[in-house]
Amino acid sequence: MTDRVTDAPEPGPEGPARCAAVLAWPPRSPAAPPGLDPEEFRLALLEDTYEVVAGLELVTPALVLDPPDQPDAEAVTWPGTPIVREPTLAGAFAALHALGAGTAALIAPDAPDLPPLLIGKLFRALGTAPAAACQAEGAAARGNGLVALAARLPLPGWLAAALRETDLDTPDALARLRAAAPRPGLVPQGPGWHRLRTPDDLRFLDPGLEGWENTRALLEGHPLGR
Repeated sequence: MTDRVTDAPEPGPEGPARCAAVLAWPPRSPAAPPGLDPEEFRLALLEDTYEVVAGLELVTPALVLDPPDQPDAEAVTWPGTPIVREPTLAGAFAALHALGAGTAALIAPDAPDLPPLLIGKLFRALGTAPAAACQAEGAAARGNGLVALAARLPLPGWLAAALRETDLDTPDALARLRAAAPRPGLVPQGPGWHRLRTPDDLRFLDPGLEGWENTRALLEGHPLGR
């Protein structure tokens, strides 16, 4: 299968073209609660997360695939959505830059209720820094990885090198990126959010919040662990 791409996104009135891409990278461990098909649950999370980025103003939504052949994942996108096939964050950022993006955010596929405002905060942080991160919330001592990472494009060399061996699931991802930076303050942290990587994480979902409709429908009748 060849890459499917669209015309490069057009710059908006606020500056260079922005792109927000969801990573369709299958989880390292099944997150579905008992009684649900793990693949069906993964696609529900992916579609809801994609709908978050697709609803952003002045931002082009995109999908990043690894493995590259995922027709079910492609099917959740709107027509004309740019799709790239890259196994690393560095490669994904480079591909989005080749499509015309001047800034981009990469978002984990398991954040179906992510507030759009948090992605907007990452883009705003790029006005004074080359990258900005939204850290995954939780109680793990070593960290919980990232929900999203935004960057100006093309990436500076130190960040591109670090992202070849670091992804959003790396527990100490933020610490690694900051250690690779030539000086402090180059990777600011925005407000954190949660990801749904285990059945226990369902407790973070708030039924009173709008959105995450596909995940909500799939979980009907399943306790959220509150």
